[in-house]
Amino acid sequence: MREPVADTLEISSTDKEEQYVHAVYNEIASHFSDTRFKPWPVIERYLLALPVGSLGADIGCGNGKYLGVRTGDIFMVGTDRSSSLVDICRSRKHECLISDGLGLPYRDGCFDFAISIAVIHHFSTKERRLAAIRELLRIVRSGGTVLVFVWALEQQGRRKFDENTQDVLVPWVIPSGDVYQRYYHLFRDGELSSLFQEIGGCAIEEAGYDRDNWFVIARKL
Repeated sequence: MREPVADTLEISSTDKEEQYVHAVYNEIASHFSDTRFKPWPVIERYLLALPVGSLGADIGCGNGKYLGVRTGDIFMVGTDRSSSLVDICRSRKHECLISDGLGLPYRDGCFDFAISIAVIHHFSTKERRLAAIRELLRIVRSGGTVLVFVWALEQQGRRKFDENTQDVLVPWVIPSGDVYQRYYHLFRDGELSSLFQEIGGCAIEEAGYDRDNWFVIARKL
């Protein structure tokens, strides 16, 4: 099966994420990493605009693509749930550790900024998506910023999704021909912003659409 299908799995949210996110990325890490090398413009602009000396975190850092965008005058650490992707990051000399996005191993307010790119759409309930955003805001100081990207339901590129189906399994095909299904919650226009607004304690500075994703930049109050 090589086309996205509706998620009809009758298993717990934690089991769904373990089987259809965490385990999958551990298996496909090498091939996935080979396809992730060019920074997206909005994220690159955000990182390049940060003040010299900024300390930040990339939560769900994948292969560390964004950890190397700006080195020397800011410092970033990464976390990812996939041990295989963390190994790739470390092989590139990035500071990275294994961690779940719902329980980050950092004290409150210790970073100037945090980014989470194409991660929160892998949490399978609204409550867990809210919790992931709360964790990002928790680790950032007052006045610091958070940048989040999530897949859009209303994609304009090669992927087309049923507008009535937000929870889907999306295949990843590796060179051997094996297919791995990944769970996604596809965000509607305005849905990501509404999560930040529901949490409160922050002000949305920019929200938009880029590369088939919705994004939000929010400043912690």
